[in-house]
Amino acid sequence: MNGQGRGGGRPTLEEVAARAGVGRGTVSRVINGSSKVSEHTRAAVEAAVAELGYVPNRAARALAANRTDAIALVIPEPEARFFAEPYFSDVVRGVGAALAETDVQLVLTLAGSDRERRRLSQYLSGHRVDGVLLVSVHAGDPLPELLAELGIPTVISGRRSAAETLPCVDSDNLAGAAEAVRHLLGRGRRAIATITGPPDVYGAQCRLDGYRQALEAAGHPVDEQLVAAGDFTEEGGRRAMRELLERRPALDAVFAASDVMAAGARRELRAAGRRIPQDVALVGFDDSVVARHMDPPLTSVRQPIEEMGRTMARVLLERIAGEPGEATVVLPNRLVVRESS
Repeated sequence: MNGQGRGGGRPTLEEVAARAGVGRGTVSRVINGSSKVSEHTRAAVEAAVAELGYVPNRAARALAANRTDAIALVIPEPEARFFAEPYFSDVVRGVGAALAETDVQLVLTLAGSDRERRRLSQYLSGHRVDGVLLVSVHAGDPLPELLAELGIPTVISGRRSAAETLPCVDSDNLAGAAEAVRHLLGRGRRAIATITGPPDVYGAQCRLDGYRQALEAAGHPVDEQLVAAGDFTEEGGRRAMRELLERRPALDAVFAASDVMAAGARRELRAAGRRIPQDVALVGFDDSVVARHMDPPLTSVRQPIEEMGRTMARVLLERIAGEPGEATVVLPNRLVVRESS
């Protein structure tokens, strides 16, 4: 038809659907890059698009649907933590990979201070993005409720509680932590300490629960003097390790709830003359670049962080397209054993 629909005008979405023998919504999903279409159907739609010379009128479609073709990745953390922790760059990489084949623009926003949050609220109130990916949400953060009030499709990374109401992508924090502790027990360690993440982060609570459950299942009552609070920073890990050594000098293993905190713990152990792993075995969480470059290389629970980013973006695009999609996706973790344990 050489790019002409019936009546000589531009071919329409309906004409593509008729040619491919599918519904209008299916054509829209293929054009928008949705994964919820079979390869056979995708091929039929792409063939019809090619035959008819159909070109999506993005500007008209965006206007008609009140769309901006942009999504925001919001990280409610200070700039210093964003650049210090590999977790965030891995999430960004995964989100970017998911959007690479689309025409959706990614807007990265840090909102670690009250002033930044107010500015972000004003920006989002103007409906300048079609959806939001929210990473590293603390309990009590007002952003999720604001987004719900504004009616902006939102997907968060990491549940805020067991009763999470927003679509979310998470990893199995409890099972990962429990596997780390079982590994240490299997190496003959008995005075196993833990450095926790912030108490207002649900994932950190789950890692602490996994630590407790693994010890109790092995018949070892939890010694609260072996539990020290951290904050996912290297300095926080160092401070907590100092506390633990003062309370329980004979400890022989440490499970840190992040690789960055494990790096801080390692520095403090070295300063105290403790050898790793001969005197104290050390395990982290995330399996980030920090783990691989530590001396000795760090045993760590690998979170599929890039895959989490990709999955978040996919779920959000489905929500924006009006598809129900999955409400909660929990990806498995696995322990990567290295010389530190």
